[in-house]
Amino acid sequence: MLENNAFRALDRRECLRLLAEVPVGRVVYTRQALPAVLPINFSLDADTSVLLFTSAGSDLMRAIDGVVVAFEADEFDAETRSGWSVVVTGRATAVTDPAEHQRLSQTGRQSWMPVRDGVFVRIESTLVTGRELTGARTVQ
Repeated sequence: MLENNAFRALDRRECLRLLAEVPVGRVVYTRQALPAVLPINFSLDADTSVLLFTSAGSDLMRAIDGVVVAFEADEFDAETRSGWSVVVTGRATAVTDPAEHQRLSQTGRQSWMPVRDGVFVRIESTLVTGRELTGARTVQ
């Protein structure tokens, strides 16, 4: 049997601090009326929005521009049965302002994948939730 009283809710500030420490998360969106999840590298902007960089004509861009999505990132250690998970929910929008695009090109994280006609996508951090697992143990 697994004993676990070690879940702890994280406040917004803790969630954002943890998000800033990892390079990859998952964007959760709808594709052809079904849930879809795509791993993608990201960064956080100064306003705490999640920034993605993708191809302007990509399926992802067409699916998320202007709609509410979720973005999740986590880090877990199987050996210690500990870690955390953070979910950001908000509207995703393409960054169309040339000055803003230039600023993000200098400060934002670039995609690990080849990108054609790159565009930054901003996910507003409207709702930020997280949980930390500080360890679980098996009891006999």
